[in-house]
Amino acid sequence: MIQIEIYEEFDRWLDNLLENNDMPDEMRAFCFNLYDESDDAYNTEFGIQLIASDKYDESDDEWACSEVWTSEEDMFYVDSSDETDKSRENSRNFAKELISGYLESGKYARILKGAEAVALGFVDGELETIYKSEN
Repeated sequence: MIQIEIYEEFDRWLDNLLENNDMPDEMRAFCFNLYDESDDAYNTEFGIQLIASDKYDESDDEWACSEVWTSEEDMFYVDSSDETDKSRENSRNFAKELISGYLESGKYARILKGAEAVALGFVDGELETIYKSEN
């Protein structure tokens, strides 16, 4: 279950990105890049960055490398040091829950859903498509 405060912070971060940035016409898909920002086993944190790509290929994760827009250093950070499970999989599942919640009821979810797909994954790992347009 997502803590309401974290979802609200994530919601504000994503609202600000989507409200204040015009996405390029060639944008086809969004990817939420996850970054492991942990210093050690006790200080665990991960960052979330949003990118837009002019490519999408469900069978080839390299599509996300073709960025046409990025939030760059404006990332959302989640401190998971108080979690019992500090694994990357748990962090990924938590990020997926945040993003799925936004796709369901976020103020600018229509912008994300206007793309062919929305995916997430650690930058050095596999991507998971969490939304795919029916068009």
